[in-house]
Amino acid sequence: MKKLLLIYLLLTSLFVIYVYHYQTDDSSKREWSGNEMKGSIDETYVMVTFQVGIDYWKGALKGFEDAAKALNVSVEYRGATQYDVGEEITVLEQVIAKNPAGIAISTIDPEALNPVINKAVNAGIPVVMFDADAPESKAYSFIGTNSYNAGVEAAHKMAELLNENGQVGIITQPHQLNQIDRAQGFRNTIFKEYPNMEVVSTKDGRGDQMQSKEAAQEMMEEYPDLTGVFVTQAVGGVGVGRATLANNSEDSVKIISFDTDKGTLDMIKDGTISATLAQGTWQMGYWGLQFLFHLNHEPKRRAPLPRVVDTGVTIVTKKNVDAYYQQ
Repeated sequence: MKKLLLIYLLLTSLFVIYVYHYQTDDSSKREWSGNEMKGSIDETYVMVTFQVGIDYWKGALKGFEDAAKALNVSVEYRGATQYDVGEEITVLEQVIAKNPAGIAISTIDPEALNPVINKAVNAGIPVVMFDADAPESKAYSFIGTNSYNAGVEAAHKMAELLNENGQVGIITQPHQLNQIDRAQGFRNTIFKEYPNMEVVSTKDGRGDQMQSKEAAQEMMEEYPDLTGVFVTQAVGGVGVGRATLANNSEDSVKIISFDTDKGTLDMIKDGTISATLAQGTWQMGYWGLQFLFHLNHEPKRRAPLPRVVDTGVTIVTKKNVDAYYQQ
């Protein structure tokens, strides 16, 4: 009888311990779920870019806004009006002064913004980079395209278009890290894998349609046998397209551009641009805000977030261009 009583007491004790741990764990999960899913409408997260008027940022901003709706928080969009690192620094300083809940930044220069980014982090403001990174800054993560791999993809597509033969050029922005990586991935792949192809020229398009057009015209004059141009960003792609049209060389010079603004898509549709690389811009904005929210709400017990998230690229040609007008 005593043995049965002891067993009964032991089982009862184990059951009480189990219920206690279950309730504690369940409470913790409910608390986590609430923090993860809903914030406060008066907490504001800010996206900071440059050349704020261009179409490229629309996808990222849409993702940022969609995440804000899901999390019940507010967002703002700020940035430099021009391709001007000094102006972007000034805008970022102004944003920091308002002490937002977090900042998602795409930077013109991989180093110039580091002191201001670090100032934000040191002030307790979570910062993530998207689209263009500042890897030596204190920003927590980078969410965007693996630009070197994107350059590799562009090189393979160019080789396909040119039957692995011919002279090609690059028009890029030589001080912006993602542009540097795209150009380098393209250049290295042509050199290593396509012996009958040569990158003969690299020029600065300054992220401007007219200057990219002028750079392409210079390139075609310097290299009359030029058969292809890789442009590392969208505005430049349209400029290079206009240069080939002005030179009546749209059939002989293949263009691979970047991104899916309407001007680029229209030129793919009419054959002026052969292909473009579509980035996961919506994902950059959406996950950028999700990361900031996580950093803001769970600073102590958070699971580590990845330092780099690759949002990937898709090659767009005449075959699939129509699908991208809807995005």
